[in-house]
Amino acid sequence: MHAIVLGSGAGGGVPQWNCRCPICAMARAGDRRVLPRTQSSLAVSADGESWLLVNASPDIRHQLFDTPALHPREGLRHSPIRSVLLTNGDVDHVAGLLTLREGQPFRLHATRGILDSIGDNRVFDVMAQGVVERTEIALNQPFSPVPGLTVTLFPVPGKVPLWLEDGTPDIGAETESTVGAMIEAGGKRLAYVPGCARVTDGLKQRIAGVDALLFDGTVLADDDMIRAGVGTKTGWRMGHVPMTGDGGSVAALAEVPIGRRIFVHINNTNPVLVEGSEERRGVEAAGWVVAHDGLTLRM
Repeated sequence: MHAIVLGSGAGGGVPQWNCRCPICAMARAGDRRVLPRTQSSLAVSADGESWLLVNASPDIRHQLFDTPALHPREGLRHSPIRSVLLTNGDVDHVAGLLTLREGQPFRLHATRGILDSIGDNRVFDVMAQGVVERTEIALNQPFSPVPGLTVTLFPVPGKVPLWLEDGTPDIGAETESTVGAMIEAGGKRLAYVPGCARVTDGLKQRIAGVDALLFDGTVLADDDMIRAGVGTKTGWRMGHVPMTGDGGSVAALAEVPIGRRIFVHINNTNPVLVEGSEERRGVEAAGWVVAHDGLTLRM
């Protein structure tokens, strides 16, 4: 299995376009301690020829440009991306579909709930249904999106996308609105969970023994954005479990047998983005890697 983290940032990326928090200021100034990051997306292949794109970031054009493995190779129009899989309907995971509208055939895989959210917004009709086949995927049912890969979607605690909220959202429910993906090839397993509101016993059992876990690293502490002075929402309100604190992912997953532990979907206010910081050293000492764009796994 060959996996490439195309984008490791949360919504808005790093630096966020309108943010002057210390971390964004460091990135904008070219401080080498903070690498710029685009919004969350992953590419996976079993043979290096046919690729699965997991989530379509608004930054997808830039990400594809920076990833030679995903460049056109044949004729005048071509793409090695054969399938796209969505793990939720968040803007930072679906807006890139609008870039993939140039008459290039591929299959779009998602749960019925996620497909319905796309289907209800006519702007996504620019992906002509005669060109892009939309395929409903049932939870806990393995399927093969590209040759050599087997994927199983499973529910994780989350919430509906912000743009679909109506009143007070139900946070932490396990539905088909927020899912993780267990990706398997050649006897290796990679779990991709870029959004998760809470670490449950069921989730621990699901990911136990994986060769690599790419997990929600949006916030270090539940009140990251409040501390930074740039927002009022907690990680929980946004549907993301913190890395640290009561119920944080670092402690909750400490005893679960996992190969590589990698944080993805990292918000611009998360202090672990600063290399060499106390916060960064803390999660690294616990066995975690803070992903950067272009991080590559070969298993």
